[in-house]
Amino acid sequence: MTFHWIAWTVFLTALAGCAAPQPAGSAAPFLWGGDAEGGAPYVEADPQDPAVVRGFDVEVAEAIAHGLGREARFVQVAWSSIDASVERGDFALGLSGVEDTPARRAQHAETIPYFAFREVLAVRPADTARYRTLADLAGRRAGTLGATTAYAILLRARQRVGLIPVSYDDDVHPYEDLVAGRLDAVLLDHIIAQRSLRRTGGFVMQPRAVAVGHYVGVLARADTALRDSINQILLARMADGTLEHILRRWGVWDPSQGTLFRDLLTGRRVGSGGGTGRPSGATVASVARYLPTLLRAAGVTLALSLLSMALAVLVGLCVAAGRVYGPPPLRAVLVGYVEIMRGTPVLLQLFVIYYGLSGVVRLPAFLAAVLGLGLNYAAYESEIYRGALEAVARAQLEAARTLGFSESQTLRLIRGPQALRYALAPMTNDFVALLKDSSLVSVITVIELTKQTAIYATNIGSWVLPGLLCAVVYLAMSLPLAQLARRLERRWAAP
Repeated sequence: MTFHWIAWTVFLTALAGCAAPQPAGSAAPFLWGGDAEGGAPYVEADPQDPAVVRGFDVEVAEAIAHGLGREARFVQVAWSSIDASVERGDFALGLSGVEDTPARRAQHAETIPYFAFREVLAVRPADTARYRTLADLAGRRAGTLGATTAYAILLRARQRVGLIPVSYDDDVHPYEDLVAGRLDAVLLDHIIAQRSLRRTGGFVMQPRAVAVGHYVGVLARADTALRDSINQILLARMADGTLEHILRRWGVWDPSQGTLFRDLLTGRRVGSGGGTGRPSGATVASVARYLPTLLRAAGVTLALSLLSMALAVLVGLCVAAGRVYGPPPLRAVLVGYVEIMRGTPVLLQLFVIYYGLSGVVRLPAFLAAVLGLGLNYAAYESEIYRGALEAVARAQLEAARTLGFSESQTLRLIRGPQALRYALAPMTNDFVALLKDSSLVSVITVIELTKQTAIYATNIGSWVLPGLLCAVVYLAMSLPLAQLARRLERRWAAP
């Protein structure tokens, strides 16, 4: 009896606790996403406490959260993935220099603009009079951040004047390559250009803007009610001077921001205006438009993979032979090479070869990609060949020596052919892995299949069809190789 009374008491107490009103400060946090890699003045890690982010987008997000009666909580996401992450519900609002574009407007719910930016052309001081506009850059290389308004402008300029667009995964290396002479110009937002000018110098900005645009917040397409609430908060913060104070504190306020705020407060439609359009989606027309580009990018991927694998095989054979037949000092050096290449990320090696060595030798991006992948995979190949050479029975080697064969004859006639049979399957696996790892070279401006697919997906607002097309093309390149390897294995199989 006592047990039942205790159970009922606990149950009623828990029920009352669930029904009791929650304190005001216990509302769910307001999750917003951005990319701290983009740096100041947008979002950056606080130097005093790297676990905390700061920047004008951070303060805008906090003002929005305060207006909603909630606490802002930051979610780190790659800049190129903000749209996809907001749609899948990783956070409610994306803010990190997100541009208002027709594609984004069609696919998502956008807030009203809260910042006006200008696309400015940066050139080396010696080229100030030579390259004033995009039309002056016919046949020249102009870089920018991929999947941006600036990149779309450069693509149109390629068709119109023959300019060569170069896409980057970040907004720092374009200016470094401009100063180093790899590019003739860079087109990016004036905030980014001013920040890079203070950081690295070595270039000038042309005074005339190529285009103007706006930063907005992006929400999932279904979150129109929350979008409307955020719009009202942004308008209120414009009216009471909060946004101006934030932008001034971060040194990005200029007269164009005042014009933008006045237009919005007087009811003039600017940018997206918080509206949504009909999504363009992945249509047959989009596939027909992008398929030739994807196939060209696949050709780059295949050529890069073949050349890198050829280099890996050649270097791998030399390293393996040196470790098996070389003197102890040479073996120690080769062991160090293998461990360094296998123990450090290939992405880091690509950066070192392309950017780190630029003061000594300025390699073309494609050549740097071949060297980076080839030398990295050579370490793995060498271990395959060394293991295959040592797998040959010692009795056969002793028999060859007894018959008077030299070491070179033994390697060429007995040890080598058997080792090749042992190494064939691992070599095939390595080539397929290299084919996929070639997607990493987009960080040094090589536009291969995966990078071109990402551009396609960004433009249509969906990864479904672009991802399927990319997978089909990769399979079309890798499956024939796997079939050839299996056929050779059967032919060379020991009876």
